[in-house]
Amino acid sequence: MTIIPSPAVRAGPDPFGRGYVSMFAPMHLTLGVYFPIEAFDGPEPAMRDQTRLAQEAERLGFAALWVRDVPLNDPTFGDLGQIYDPFVWLATIAASTSTIALATGAVILPLHHPIDVAKAAASLDCLSGGRFVFGVASGDRSVEYPAYRRDADLRCELFRDAFDYVEALLTKRFPVHASAHYGRLSGGGDLVPKPHSTRVPTLVTGQSQQSLEWIAQRSDGWLIYPRDTVQQAKVTKRWRDALDLGGAEFKPLAQSLYLDLDANPDRPPRAIHLGYRVGRRRLAELLDALRSIGINHVALNLKFSRRPVAEVLEEIGTEVIPHFRIGPT
Repeated sequence: MTIIPSPAVRAGPDPFGRGYVSMFAPMHLTLGVYFPIEAFDGPEPAMRDQTRLAQEAERLGFAALWVRDVPLNDPTFGDLGQIYDPFVWLATIAASTSTIALATGAVILPLHHPIDVAKAAASLDCLSGGRFVFGVASGDRSVEYPAYRRDADLRCELFRDAFDYVEALLTKRFPVHASAHYGRLSGGGDLVPKPHSTRVPTLVTGQSQQSLEWIAQRSDGWLIYPRDTVQQAKVTKRWRDALDLGGAEFKPLAQSLYLDLDANPDRPPRAIHLGYRVGRRRLAELLDALRSIGINHVALNLKFSRRPVAEVLEEIGTEVIPHFRIGPT
């Protein structure tokens, strides 16, 4: 199979920072990687060599580094992802990198106060030079809502309330905003800093208890879960229809994918948890199929890798990423 290189990035001014622009363009797919960049058993990773591996991912042309927001270890749910606060960790990584996008996948909006979330998001965007991409979600771990004294039955309402509050703080000067759950802004105070760019690009994860039409209207993109290509094509069609209904020309689709890259480059895909064990040539074919149905970014998770992750990064960076790079090839 011959993979046709992606078209050049769209020209013209963009209201978003360089992280978002480097990740997303119409009819285009880029690759990212989730922290921890390591394979591990059990809930807690070792977090060794993460800065060095992040620098390697940047050198190799990965478009983004991703983190999850997991405040508490819930043994019934699974692993923690990287173990640090997402904003603290991404600020640490921002100081050791220069071009790669820094993304959350995702911050659980209802659990945190919008002022604190907006302050952290704007600070990270400024300190990274506009590289932050803000993935948000409503949360689904049973231990979290009681611990934060939040009503899980109100997740839909809490998410919207927090989303609106954060957006007001990030986009307006001395905003006047009434929140049913998080307090009231009367115009007498303002959030500083404001984002590095016109706005912090925000991706909604899954449905987050919202209608797809609301997500298409209010977000800057949609972060979805992996599915087989046939099912994912149906989801991408629904997304395009929702965008058309709201009059939007393009808002990107991103998805996660667990990957165990086999040493045999022609190893056909075999399903693992939320992903595949597959060789690099067949991985490239899979990614090209995802691009053809409208997926714009795939964030790889190497938790189940049987090979050293540095070796896997190198192989993907040299053999797969060149087929999917934004801009002229």
